[in-house]
Amino acid sequence: MSALLRDLVAAELAERVEPRVIAMAEKIAGRYPGAARAVLFYGSCLRTAVLDGLMLDFYVIVSDYRAAYGRTWLAAANRMIPPNVFPFEHGGLAAKYAVLSEADFHRETGPDARSVSVWARFAQPARLVWTRDEAARTQVIDSVAQAAPTLFRFTLPMMPESTALDPDTVWKRGFALTYGAELRAERTARPSNVVEADPARYERFGLAALAEIAGARPVSAAAMARRWRSMQRKGKWLSVLRLVKASGTFAGGIDYLAWKINRHAGTDIRIRPWHRKLPLIAALILLPRLLMGRAIR
Repeated sequence: MSALLRDLVAAELAERVEPRVIAMAEKIAGRYPGAARAVLFYGSCLRTAVLDGLMLDFYVIVSDYRAAYGRTWLAAANRMIPPNVFPFEHGGLAAKYAVLSEADFHRETGPDARSVSVWARFAQPARLVWTRDEAARTQVIDSVAQAAPTLFRFTLPMMPESTALDPDTVWKRGFALTYGAELRAERTARPSNVVEADPARYERFGLAALAEIAGARPVSAAAMARRWRSMQRKGKWLSVLRLVKASGTFAGGIDYLAWKINRHAGTDIRIRPWHRKLPLIAALILLPRLLMGRAIR
């Protein structure tokens, strides 16, 4: 890993956030006193000064799942279909947080990831808002620094030959591909909007990512297209399985899912009392309707 890219990541992760975010991160880490290693704050809330009424997003990095959960089904669920996702409230703010082990986080930000979800998110800005110690901070920086090069490694072979390979176009193409590998409620303009929110940042990180993978063995467009088709199929199914699993970890998850889809897709999904009593069945009924209506893609 080049010093330039690592320094860019370290500086961005260290940028200041609102004190309430730090307080929430400390409380979340306190749920896993023997296992928590770091807490990362990420997502659209980074780009707004008003956090009230929004759902904040965190990743909690733990040493391992047995240390985090003990001998419960949650450890096996987190290991088999990572991450586990939980709701949290503190100081008048609402959040959801995902749990990954240090080993899984490092794998999922790199080219050997099982899905696109982690490296696609952490190729974007994030903040390291709590760490156990300096060793944990170093490990998180090393993992996050893999994310942008991974996105560029998978995206470059998918760029049309006539397209100029400037960072802006690669980022937008990469995010469009990753959005196609998950169940997403956001509109098709979302990948471009993410980049255009901070073009200077994406220029810096893009140039560093290009330099990082400059000596990598080239992959043909046909081979990479096959890999993307596989990642997209797998990603959709993983998204469904995570929703199913969330019915056991996320109280009120069906309400959050409806809120997020309505917010991003302009739909008017209304949750009925029986949906809350039987969230798994409700999700399985709603999902085909949303797919057919292209509310999620």
